[in-house]
Amino acid sequence: MYITLISLDNWGLNKHIAVDLEKQGHTVRHIDFNAFKYKYPSVFHKVYNVILKAFFKTNLKHQHYGKEIINELKKNSQTQDVILTIKGDFITPESILEFKKYTKKSIGFFNDNTYRCPKIKRVLHCFDDVFSFEKEDCANFNLKFASNWIYNSENATNENQFEYDVFNISSIDKRLPILKRIAVNLASQNSKFKFIIYDKKQKDNDENITYIKSHMPLSEVNDYINRSKVLLDINRIGQSGLTFRVFESLGLEKKLITTNVDIKNYDFYNPNNILIIDEKNPIIPMEFFENEYEKIPDSILEKYTLKGWTNHVILKDNTL
Repeated sequence: MYITLISLDNWGLNKHIAVDLEKQGHTVRHIDFNAFKYKYPSVFHKVYNVILKAFFKTNLKHQHYGKEIINELKKNSQTQDVILTIKGDFITPESILEFKKYTKKSIGFFNDNTYRCPKIKRVLHCFDDVFSFEKEDCANFNLKFASNWIYNSENATNENQFEYDVFNISSIDKRLPILKRIAVNLASQNSKFKFIIYDKKQKDNDENITYIKSHMPLSEVNDYINRSKVLLDINRIGQSGLTFRVFESLGLEKKLITTNVDIKNYDFYNPNNILIIDEKNPIIPMEFFENEYEKIPDSILEKYTLKGWTNHVILKDNTL
């Protein structure tokens, strides 16, 4: 099959989809529109964009993304069997509708929800199929469900070489107070942990948290993950879709601490491996670190691998 992946790949996670599809024998092109940087031609354009966003729900940057993506699609000598777009809410509806000129089927996938990103709702009608990791959005907008995926299953660190008991990396947002409460609990038990917050302004000086002002490369994130025994996941307010921390823990067979109660409804849930904590009063018993990880059956794990994910979202109903 001829497949084009269009995504805002700011963390480098989506490229793994393209690599896996190529391994399966498909002809794949990845258009990462995170690389299409927009520069305002003048101060007037910057002011104009503020007006567009406030009153017309559009954005010069999003228009720019769409134009650049279409220019790339025009370079395809072959009509695509599938175009998969991730983060389509960063592209104008007009551009996404034009994608259909270059493919037999246009699919959208969203691993944000409409509560946090209401712009998603304006582009849902632009695709032939839409998948979301948020069950509530699937029910409310008649979307198909697909979780995130396991992109890494190679743990290079021996269990006896773990540097940290718990690791988390997040962007600055309303989850910070929860992270601080968890840090206090772990520190009181003399647990070794590494909590990193991406914050361009960095006004906080909490000794339990490391602040960074630029995005950390995925390779460096994975290095911290490999050096940690347990991963910490804090879901955003209003979101029940599972973050990549969950699937990193699955792929690497690491235990997980999470505030996401809905994880109990997934077939891989095992209370020995996954500790659900109260974000208002996060208590982490030391016994959780002492019990060994219990392996998840391959029959369950398979659907969350890249091959299982691409089969469900891209290939299942589209194989020629």
